[in-house]
Amino acid sequence: MSKLDELIKELCPNGVEYKELGEICITVTSPLKLKKSDYKIEGKIPIIDQGEEYIAGYIDFNEYLPKDEYILFGDHSEIIKYVNFEFIQGADGLKILRTKNPIKAKYIYYCFNNFYKKENGYKRHWSNAKRTLIPIPPLEVQDEIVKILDDYTKSVEELKEKLNEELIARKKQYSWYRDYLLKFENKVEIVKLGSVSELKSGGTPKTENLEYWENGIIPWMSSGEVNKGNIYETEKKITKEGYENSNTKMLPKNTVVIALAGQGKTRGTVAITRIELCTNQSLCGIIPNEKLNSDYLYHYLKTQYENLRQLSSGDGTRGGLNLKMIDNYLIPLPLLEVQKRIVEVLDNFEKICNDLNIGLPAEIEARQKQYEFYRNFLLTFNNEEIYALSKQASKQASKQASKQASKQEASKQASKQASKQASKQASPKSN
Repeated sequence: MSKLDELIKELCPNGVEYKELGEICITVTSPLKLKKSDYKIEGKIPIIDQGEEYIAGYIDFNEYLPKDEYILFGDHSEIIKYVNFEFIQGADGLKILRTKNPIKAKYIYYCFNNFYKKENGYKRHWSNAKRTLIPIPPLEVQDEIVKILDDYTKSVEELKEKLNEELIARKKQYSWYRDYLLKFENKVEIVKLGSVSELKSGGTPKTENLEYWENGIIPWMSSGEVNKGNIYETEKKITKEGYENSNTKMLPKNTVVIALAGQGKTRGTVAITRIELCTNQSLCGIIPNEKLNSDYLYHYLKTQYENLRQLSSGDGTRGGLNLKMIDNYLIPLPLLEVQKRIVEVLDNFEKICNDLNIGLPAEIEARQKQYEFYRNFLLTFNNEEIYALSKQASKQASKQASKQASKQEASKQASKQASKQASKQASPKSN
């Protein structure tokens, strides 16, 4: 039997009283409410508003809320935060609450997050939020629940940090091997890209003509999709009439596409098509001939991102590449067999990164759901359920730890194998 189980049986065996949030909290008025234009990147005092970011900025003011335990509620955003340090309120719309004794603020924070039903929509939500019913057990029970949930929250955050570190490490490793394999310090033939490929530009059917777009079946790619890397589907499709009445051209599977123009960092980004498709005029399709491997070209051009951006004329937003620049761009051309070996190594590393990239959000989401489930049961104050859940949570935690250890070991083994393969296959670089 857990300590929490014992406390509940001893101190509140017949259940607990429920009160509305507005009854057990008082509203605190901030001495200042800052505008977004006042937010600084650095400063002595943190600024907290109703946005998603826990701390929105900093400032060096002498008027602020003193160090205490606060519960913050975004009147428009419905975001709930717990703060136990001095701060200044940011933009309007933040409800600052302090609990009445003998109620723990951190306990109310957990309860508020658990029992409040979001309304969504842009309006004032406090009138509804303050009616949220909160169970009020004795102080010793509140303390134990906070301790349990704090420990669980910490374990979830540590897992997120470790998974992110693993992903960053794998991406750095992939980039290192990619750059190493594609340096070609030995002599290889240098050729113009246009001499070993066919270039095709795209086009856009008139958007005002619905006949060109409605019920379309031909995949049509825009420059905004180039960041996907591997293109298995497109966000939009055009009709046969749209295709025939525009300058767009069909590109075969495994065509390398490069963004000639686009907002932000799009220009110079490359992708590779895994389906037949057509594109808009801001993309150039590069169809390799029999001497050039598509995936080799894709990996190589990814290393040329900065060079391609510098090559294009104009500044970061107006500059653009064109087909002539792409046609004349110089690339190393090792033997086709060497190209294939390089692709094999880099694909292995990319797969490891992608597997982690897919698994990371899923793992975090699973842990978050497990946490919410556990939190909800802890706050129901049903003795038998809590005892059963404690046993269940212990088993789940043990299984999860074992599963995660197995995943990390498998990832390490795959990385070692890829490293060995890279060492073996990197040597024959000349043709």
